[in-house]
Amino acid sequence: MESKRSKYVLIALTVFCVLLIGLTSIRDEWLTPLRTGVGYFLIPVQSGVNAVGSSIYDQIVDYTKLRDALNENKEMKEIITQLTEQNTRLQAEEFELKRLRQLYSLDQEYGQYEKVGARVIANDSSNWFQIFRIDKGSKDGIAVDMNVVAGGGLVGLVTDVGANYATVRSIIDDSSRVSGMAMQSSDSCIVAGDLTLFKEGRLRITNVLKESDVKDGDKIVTSNISSVFLPGILIGYAADVTNDTNNVTKSGYLIPAAEFDSLQEVLVITELKADMMKEEESSESSEEEAPSEEESASQ
Repeated sequence: MESKRSKYVLIALTVFCVLLIGLTSIRDEWLTPLRTGVGYFLIPVQSGVNAVGSSIYDQIVDYTKLRDALNENKEMKEIITQLTEQNTRLQAEEFELKRLRQLYSLDQEYGQYEKVGARVIANDSSNWFQIFRIDKGSKDGIAVDMNVVAGGGLVGLVTDVGANYATVRSIIDDSSRVSGMAMQSSDSCIVAGDLTLFKEGRLRITNVLKESDVKDGDKIVTSNISSVFLPGILIGYAADVTNDTNNVTKSGYLIPAAEFDSLQEVLVITELKADMMKEEESSESSEEEAPSEEESASQ
């Protein structure tokens, strides 16, 4: 039974092989319809596969380009940030150098006085430096009533001193009064602080005698008769000087030489007007007490 089944299988395989041999020997033109039918089926499938493959490839390429662009953009932002910080630092250094040059020029202009440089570390007003603190104190030789200058002229007066700090009241404060005089004519006046008026960038000039020759544009400096301010320090420039209604005095305005909205460094003159006055009085007393040449000869 088993041998018969084997014979049948062998016969079937033989027939199948013969058919395959026959098919392979059939001429090509007979297979054309079959190939055409297969083409109708396979070509759309192949086109779809190619389209999907191209789309996936394009997406991969686009993603790679996008990733590279994002990385490059990040690097450029970091470079821009560094350059911005560097530019800001250079500008700050340039402004600081300009201010220090102004202080140096001011130091040279008032070379007859000993001075100490200081930085402004705080101010008590929101708009201007009406009252402010500096980073130098008694251990640096700072004392009450010492004059403070910056930006080309007088800033104010030291009113309080600690070991490492000092408080300065500027000339724009409402309570400030400075004895001044016109440099050109030596006519005296009073420069009065006025915060309301300073909104226009001005202070007030009063007590100018009608006969005086104070006129617009004149330099106003501290006078010799001041009890606390050293003489000859520029305060500002006269403006709009007119006769008062009493027909006895004049008044006007002063444009300050210093800028009170951006103070950062100042110079403190470490000489006191009171000490200078004592030295002058002592010198005069010594001259009066010293015998004259005629008296010495008679003795």
